[in-house]
Amino acid sequence: MSQSDKSGDTPTRWLDRPDSAKKICWALYVLCAALFFADAFYEKHSHYAVEDWFGFYAIFGFVFSIGLVLSAKELRRLVMRKEDYYD
Repeated sequence: MSQSDKSGDTPTRWLDRPDSAKKICWALYVLCAALFFADAFYEKHSHYAVEDWFGFYAIFGFVFSIGLVLSAKELRRLVMRKEDYYD
């Protein structure tokens, strides 16, 4: 049974509640940490020595995804057009 909002018309979904967003974030944190530490439990067949470092792919992916976001923000300044460009 779901709760109703203040107007009483539509029921509140579980994703609309603020505590649900916190639970999802914590679940993602736990999943990321578990996958990071799972790196210790399988045998690596690497081509380069750096790939044998513990957590290399997790750290590599994290650093370069942040780098991608920051470079996209800077690239936006270069290619951005005025709001009325097509008018």
